Formats: sequence, C-alpha cells, structure tokens
Amino acid sequence: MSSYRVAGKGRVDTGKPVDFTFDGKTYQGGVGDTVASALLAHGEHLMGRSFKYHRPRGAVAAGSEEPNALIGTRRGPGRFEPNTRATMQEIWPGLETQSQNKFPSLKFDVGAVNDAAYMMFSAGFYYKTFMWPRSFWDKVYEPFIRQAAGLGVSPTEEDPDHYASRYLHCDVLIVGTGPAGLAAAKVAAQDGLKVVIVDEHSEAGGTLLSEPQAKIDGTPAWDWLSATLAELKATGVKVMTRTTAIGYYHQNFVGLCERVTDHLSALPDDTPRERMWRVRAKRVILAQGALEKPLVFHGNDRPGVMLAGSAQTYLNRFGVLVGKSPAVITSHDSAWFAAFDLADSGAKVQVIADTRAEVDADLIAGAKSRGIPVKLSHTVTATSGRLRVKSVRLNPVDGGSVGAGSNVTCDALLMSGGWTPSLHLFSHTKGSLTWDTDLTTFLPNETPEDCIIAGASRGLWGIEAALKDGVTAGEQTLDALDRAASGTHSYAVENDRAGTGVTHKELLTDKSPGKAKAFVDYQNDVTAKDLRLAVREGMRSIEHVKRYTTNGMATDQGKMSNINGLNIAADALGKPQPKVGLTTFRPPYTPTTFGAFAGYHRGEHFEVTRKTQIDGWARENGAVFEPVGQWSRAWYFPKPGEDMETAVRRECVTTRNSVGIFDASTLGKIEVKGPDAVEFMNRMYTNPWTKLGIGRCRYGLLLGDDGFIRDDGVIGRFGQDLFHVTTTTGGAARVLNMMEDYLQTEWPDLNVWLTSTTENWSTIALNGPNAARLLAPLVEGIDINDEDFQHMSCAEVTVAGMPARLFRLSFTGEIGFEINVPAPMGRQLWEALWAAGQAYDITAYGTETMHVLRAEKGYIIVGQDTDGTVTPQDCGMGWAIGKAKPDFVGKRGLMRPDLVAKGRKHLVGLLTEDDSKLEEGAQIVFDPNQPKPMTMVGHVTSSYQSDAVGQPIALALVAGGHDKMGETVYIPMPDRTIKAKITSTVFLDPENTRLKIAKES
Repeated sequence: MSSYRVAGKGRVDTGKPVDFTFDGKTYQGGVGDTVASALLAHGEHLMGRSFKYHRPRGAVAAGSEEPNALIGTRRGPGRFEPNTRATMQEIWPGLETQSQNKFPSLKFDVGAVNDAAYMMFSAGFYYKTFMWPRSFWDKVYEPFIRQAAGLGVSPTEEDPDHYASRYLHCDVLIVGTGPAGLAAAKVAAQDGLKVVIVDEHSEAGGTLLSEPQAKIDGTPAWDWLSATLAELKATGVKVMTRTTAIGYYHQNFVGLCERVTDHLSALPDDTPRERMWRVRAKRVILAQGALEKPLVFHGNDRPGVMLAGSAQTYLNRFGVLVGKSPAVITSHDSAWFAAFDLADSGAKVQVIADTRAEVDADLIAGAKSRGIPVKLSHTVTATSGRLRVKSVRLNPVDGGSVGAGSNVTCDALLMSGGWTPSLHLFSHTKGSLTWDTDLTTFLPNETPEDCIIAGASRGLWGIEAALKDGVTAGEQTLDALDRAASGTHSYAVENDRAGTGVTHKELLTDKSPGKAKAFVDYQNDVTAKDLRLAVREGMRSIEHVKRYTTNGMATDQGKMSNINGLNIAADALGKPQPKVGLTTFRPPYTPTTFGAFAGYHRGEHFEVTRKTQIDGWARENGAVFEPVGQWSRAWYFPKPGEDMETAVRRECVTTRNSVGIFDASTLGKIEVKGPDAVEFMNRMYTNPWTKLGIGRCRYGLLLGDDGFIRDDGVIGRFGQDLFHVTTTTGGAARVLNMMEDYLQTEWPDLNVWLTSTTENWSTIALNGPNAARLLAPLVEGIDINDEDFQHMSCAEVTVAGMPARLFRLSFTGEIGFEINVPAPMGRQLWEALWAAGQAYDITAYGTETMHVLRAEKGYIIVGQDTDGTVTPQDCGMGWAIGKAKPDFVGKRGLMRPDLVAKGRKHLVGLLTEDDSKLEEGAQIVFDPNQPKPMTMVGHVTSSYQSDAVGQPIALALVAGGHDKMGETVYIPMPDRTIKAKITSTVFLDPENTRLKIAKES
C-alpha cells in the first residue's frame, strides 16, 4: 500500500483499502487508520504550519494531545470543520482533508517570513509593539491582528448535522480503557453494579494497543484484551469508545462527548453526529494514563521529530514506520523500547542518545544485539532539514558544559523526556496536587469528589503495576459501595516495560540563546527563550508567565507544554517547582464542538417553546405569532386582506366599542400561602397588604434591593393565608427565585409556602363595554355588577360550568375580567366565551393590540417602559409605595441620594406636532441645534397608532419629564427632526369612567 507500511504489523485492515484526499491529493490507507497514520505510511510528515512563525510542522504525537497536525475536514456538503486532529480523525472513503495556516501552499508558505523575523515576535511583543504610534491602531494593527487571528478557516455554511444529548446514571464510571481501567472494571462489574467505561479512541485498550509483546497471565496482550472486553460486555458493562470525558463537575457529574458518525462514509438516517452524555456516578475511577513529555532543544519542532511512544504506537497499532533510519534522544527507558521495536521491524536506528550517564545494562545489551549505536551523556543541540528532519547534532555533556558535537543523518528523530500523569479531569474536581521530586512531576493528592486515581495517572509505570493498581481501585470502589469483592484478582505480566528516567528542564545548546528555537508550546510557538524572558521582565507567578508567553493556552491545554514550561520557569526564578505552582486545567479536556454542547437546542428547538392551551385555536384562526420569553403568543389575528396595522386597528376599535377576548395564560402565577403570607407580602412588595380584604385584589409593585422596578402584577387575596400573585410573562421564574431567595436566606422564620402555578391555570381576559353582559349569564356564585363585584375584586366561582378564579380588573381601561380555570379547560372555556360573544361581535386580539390599549391608558410594561434603572417615582407611581410600612425590599435603595435627585428620567407621554408615529428607541434632545454629539436626555419606550386618541401616541423616559409638562422636545431622525409635546401618560379616559358597568334598564 505504501513504502512505510510494515506487513503483518498493527491492527489496521490493509485488505480493505480506503481512499481519502489531503490538500487535493489522493492517499490510500486501511480501515482503522487515522489521517496521520495513513499519511505517515506514505512518508508524509509535513501536515501543517505553526501559528506565529509558520514553521513546517508534522505529527509529534498519536493522540488527542497532538499540537501540530491540525487539519480541516470535509464530510460532504456543508460539513466542513477546522482544527481537527489528524491523529484522531479516522479515514473513510471520500474524506477530504486539508492543511491549515498556509498560503499559497503547505510546502511554500509566504507566512514563513515571520520565522526569519523571529526577533520581532518575542514574548509579550504585542504588549510592546501595538502601543505606538496610536494612529496605527485602526488602520494597521487591528486589521493585522484580525487577519492573523485563529487557526484554520471558519465554516461558512450552516451545519446540516444534528446533535443529541442523554443522561446516564451508574454506580461506577471508569475513564480510560488501559490496563488499570480494565482491571478496575473487572472487579467492579459484579453484584449487579452498573459500570460504564469510556475511552476517546476508536478502540479500547490504551497502552495495550501499542505493546503487543506483553503477555498477561501467559496470554498475548491483544488476546487478553479481546477476552476481557467480551467478558465485561457479557456482564453488562457499558463500553464506550470514541467518547471523551470532557469535564468532571461537582457531585460526580461527568460530561462525555461521543463521536457517533465522524468515522462513517454513509450517515445513517436520524443519527446524530455527536452525542453529549451527562453522567452522574456514585464512584469515578480515573485511569487516563500518562502523556509523554517532549524534550526541549533547538529545532525540536521539525516534521519528523516526534515522541518515541507515539512512534511505537504508529508501528504496533497502525503498522507504520515513522522513519527507516530514525535517531533517538531520551532521558527515559521507554524510548529504548520504541527504538528496539522499530529496529525489529526493519528500521535502521542510527543512534540512541541518552542524557543520562548510566542506564540499565539490559538496555545496552538490547541495543548492541540490534546493532544500534549508543551514546550516553549526550544531548541534542540542533536539527536540520526544511520540510522534514534530515540530521541531528549530538554533543557530549560533562557536568554543565557541552562538548564538540557531531551530526547524525536520520529521517526521523524520536524523543522522550519521561511521562506526565494525565491530571486534567482530576484538576476539574479542584483536587490538590503533590510534587514528586523523583518523577519531576505533579501527582494527584486529595479530591472532594468520590473519585479514585489508578495506574499511570498517579505515576505507576508498566502494565503489571497498572493492572494491580486497577484491581485495588476496583476493590476500594466496592468497599465504598458496601459490596464485597468476589475472589482475588492478580496478574503476572511477561515482557513488561516499566522503565525509569529523569526529566530535564531543557537540553543544552551550542547556539546563542537568542537564536535558539527550542519550542515548549508547539501550537503557540512558545520557546524556552520566551519563558526566560518573561521571568526577566518581572513575571513571577506561573499564571503571569503563562499569559505573557501564551504557554499552555493552545487548544491542547498544555498537555505537552505545561510541565516543561514549569521546569524552565522554576529554573529561571531559582525556585523549586512546587513553589512556582501549576496553572489550572479547565473543561473541556479536548476541544468540543458547539453542536455537542447545544444538542437539540438549535433552530426551532434553540429554546423550549411554551404554548398555551388556546394556542391551537389561535393557529386554526389565522393568528400570527411572536416569541415572548419562552412563550409563543398570538401577535394579531388578521382577516383576509388585512396587514398587521389594519388588523390591530380593527381589534382595538372592536374591543373599545364592544368586547375583545385575549389569551393571558402566559402571565406568571405564584401562590403565596401560609400563616405568615401577609407579612411576607408586606416585606416583598411596596404596597401594604394587611388590610386587603378577602375577595379583593391590588396592583403590586416589586423592587430590587437597589430600589429599581423588577416586576409588577395584580394580586388577589383568596383567603386569610392565600394570595394569588400574577407577574409579567417574562418575569415569572425570576420573581419566584427572588421570593425563594428572601424566604430561605433572609426570613427563614416566616411560615410560608411558595408554589409556581403558571402552568396550572389557563387565563382568559375579556375587555370592553359588553364584557360584563357577555360574562354574566355564564357565571355561577356571584352577580356581575358594580355592587356585588366591584372593580379590583376576585372570587372563586363557576364559569360555563368550570371551576374558576375570577378577577375583575383592567389592563385596557375598559370593563375587564380575567378568568382562571384549570389549564386543560382553557380551550373549552375560550370556545364557550367565543360562542357567547358572537352576539356582541366579539374579536380575538393579540399582544400588539394589548400593548396599544394599555399604552392609551398609560399602563407600563416592565422591561419595555422600564430599563432596570427606573423607580416607582420615575414612573409616577409613588402612590404604590406604602408610606407607613416599616420596611420592604428596596426601601433603603429608594432613599439613596441619586434616586431622589432632580433631573432623573421620568416616564411621560409624547404627542408629535405633525402626527407622525415615533420609532421605539428613538433618542430625545432638548436642543436640536446643539453641536454634535448631542446630549441625549431620554428615549421613546413605546409608540403606537391610536384611533381612540385620534393620533399616534408614545411613552418615553425624559430627564426631569414630570416637571416639563407641555414643553417641546425633539427627536432627531436621519431625514428630519420631529417635535413632540410632553404630556401625561394617560391619553384616554383619565377619570376612569369606562370601568363602570352600566345598569340594565
């Protein structure tokens, strides 16, 4: 298939060839290949360009920690995604991939001029460069920064895929399917426990996939793996591959992102691309293994320079030699074994250079038997090669000095600086870390969660050590869940490669420190020189060093750079590593698509759409809808040939002259009940409630601590200890939360219960001169007249045979009623009222007409006529504040000097001089001839055409408006300036004569 594929090696099915493209060229791999392994099989190491310097880059790793090989993938029309890791993307027939961050081509990129001008891009250069001259910012610096920002190309088409989400509860969640995770699962999967084990790769097995030479209890590793997975599945364990644990949250809540179809050429119908799992586990076992550390030396980023463990993975799992004449530089035993595997597969290893003076004699013997030259106490000081490494310069090390070097020709350079436990998820739990001097790395210490760390995640190397630790973790989990382990579990491993080693902060160089390019963070092009410069320029905290240099801020979250960066910064500061500390790892563990987080919440499902029981009738009768909060509400009801303006005017006229019917079910409704209900209401609302009689209702005004209006609504008293509270449609949840907060934290002594009843009632409003005539014959339990049922009364009655809470109130200035019936009866009541209303030419009206009718009477809508900085006095509602009340929420806020100062914006009415309709949001000035920028003194909050008033009307917030009645203000518009007179907010029937029910003759 390709010149670097090793026959008989790996788990890729080469008998099933797969064609894909990279930068327009067709390549062939096999089922099981990733893009990276398939390209390497063809000898292609160049896969991308670095962010800042545009240096040639190739795969340095084989997993999700890969910082270099980021590609764009296209999975068909509209299915393009940038920054996919070539090391994780499985190939399938027809997959299109492309390199990133280059122009015009990957091999010839004009952006590489930055590499030659590297002295201009040292750490913090943006803080120093873009400050002067100031005039350059708009035309030079900002356009340059925006052009250079980001890797890859953003998708331009709407994502056609859909994404799903599920909840999952289990007894034990195990993250990682390596030896430790599998051993823990075998122990935990008994006594009916529900066990889930997850892995981000396409296959379970972890390090076992890369080390087939091992034998577990006499069984080859891969055979043992297959048997163990079959056993686990047979006992009910849920094994999830292609699933990344992206975040570990409080109370053992773990987020998993499953890639469902990215490896498929044909997408099954109704199958999501990705699925987000929200898992709640009684116990979590983290067995994520460890990440290999790169070595830091000049030229350590060239294509062909990669981690030794990754080269071993490409060989043993994918059957690919990363080079036919590789060289090895290491400070850890594990790289020796990688060299041996490559040599045994036909590669001619040029040299194994080890920074240590002594290594195990068996390693020396193993190298000698394979004819591999060995150089101890040697370091790498440089590499050469433009698009792929061609040679490495080795220098002997004697103490702190470097001797004369020699060049070794190679086509790949394998490096290993030891291993770092994968602590990202553990850190999400706010677990503490402890420094291990021998391993020169942090290890997990304590966590507030019910969590156990096993295997290499806590610094145990080798398959046998991981298996035994997994058993221990499983037994500890059973014990914590009050279960007893059945039998004993032990493992004997042959051909184990535990290995030891040391870590260096950076390798010595024979170049001037100013010219050396020894990379620590590959993706962000951060060098050792940058870290030392940050320290010299005053950065002492590792968090400051991180932000000054951007080390660890790339999409790999510092998986390969953080420990090396810490070691270098600690050396520069002259402090031990624990005194310098480690930056915080945050979710997600790997980059995760917005689609996975959004799940079903897109398009029509972006938000939950709430509908009333009457919604169906409105749709059947041609209503046009608008979203109000989460509710879908009827906006207006056009008849054939009517536009919105015509329909609204008709609805207004009919309601004013006869009767209109309105679905008010979306109003928030809260029951306040209990012996202390009256005291609670007195404390929450500005109004007094003690003397409100049973069967009466009152307008209630709710403030925040700051004294500004938060919500309002009519509140009815249905018993000595029971209030039916209404809120604005959008404020129901907010008001209930506010009430609960005060009840639980400020007044826990009050004996009160709060219940949200918004969904329990369907509410229908009748308004107009004929509203009482229509309703009276349908009501049992009370007579509908001014004597027996006054305005602002409420009662529990029967309406059209249905139990109801009936309010007499008005939000239109007309005779009005609100009828609350159990929610399922809403449409039945609506149809009964509609049928009875035909004798009165009844009209259904929507939210737009409701707004016009209330504005004509000067009734405010919180959130439209208020903006979070409006007090009751600003709205002319000082009458709603109980003067004799000792306290209520917001009372002290109202006393602040700024809230009683002159010149505050007041809510007023506006009538235009030329009868033109103002635009909502239009700004207001006192002097239209003042120089620009003008001083804005207010804005229009509501504006409508009003037939009842005979001209357009508007409400506005105007500075000192209550003191400027009759004065003229100006509204500058693009084509003209409109004059308007300040008036009262009440445009219609200021004496409220229309609220009275006429007596029948």
